[in-house]
Amino acid sequence: MALRENVPSKLPKGMDKKKKSKPKEYFDALVWAAVVAFLIKVFLFEAYRIPTGSMENTLLVGDFLLVTKFTYGATTPRNIPFTDIRIPYIKLPGFKDPKPGDVVVFDFPGDRDEKQSGEVLNYIKRCVGVAGDEIKVVNKVLYRNGQIFPNPPQSKFIAPLQPPNLANNRIFPKNSGWNEDNYGPIRIPKAGDKIQIDNSNFESYKMFIMKEGYTNVVLNSDGSLTADDKRYTGGLYEVKRDYLWMMGDNRNNSLDSRFWGFMPVENVVGEAFIIYWSWDANISFANFFDLLGSIRWNRVGSLIK
Repeated sequence: MALRENVPSKLPKGMDKKKKSKPKEYFDALVWAAVVAFLIKVFLFEAYRIPTGSMENTLLVGDFLLVTKFTYGATTPRNIPFTDIRIPYIKLPGFKDPKPGDVVVFDFPGDRDEKQSGEVLNYIKRCVGVAGDEIKVVNKVLYRNGQIFPNPPQSKFIAPLQPPNLANNRIFPKNSGWNEDNYGPIRIPKAGDKIQIDNSNFESYKMFIMKEGYTNVVLNSDGSLTADDKRYTGGLYEVKRDYLWMMGDNRNNSLDSRFWGFMPVENVVGEAFIIYWSWDANISFANFFDLLGSIRWNRVGSLIK
């Protein structure tokens, strides 16, 4: 009687699958790496490079830093990647709210006279006031709620003092008569605040109201204010959102809230955390060894305060 070879009718689990080709394995690995990197960038940390001197000497041109997204609450993407097309986003809960003294990255809300920035731009400034605070600058000295706001340890002033009677027409709000060194007082709006709008300040606050989501804002002859289809009796406008006041540490070389106004809390992107690399950005990669020699080792690993 011939012996019959005992061949299993079914291969062990996993043996019946075809082995992936090397290119397919590499492709899958790259896809997963890209997904992980995307999730880290959106919800945890994002790297930024400092391109201007508005935060000197706290941050220098050529500093590379990490920004925590989760501190104030991360959001899903605010725009289609690599475009300036804005899209609806979802904000997740954070661990804290921005407070005076924090160095914050935010979605630039637009210049004083534009409803929204035409480009998606991330700015970095220091928060010096929150909703409900009063801000004033007297001879370059910043006051918050009547108390001197301490200058950051490495803040910088590079220009001569602008006297109070010398108005800067670029300053917010329009027609205020203020300049960057003598400014205010001005109250940072909070949701529910009532602002009296009349002929004396309508042009100053018209764009602010439009930035709150309105298209057509009109001050009527009877003193009422119309914003699209909503009417505010007596011109008493009710603020819809909370705002922050942002300033650069390089006070005379910073286009900040003094020029473009209040910054909506919802525009906050994250908190500046640590400088992970720093070198002289004025040296090109063509002079690579000079660039390497310019590394500012004393700044690498510095926490941002």
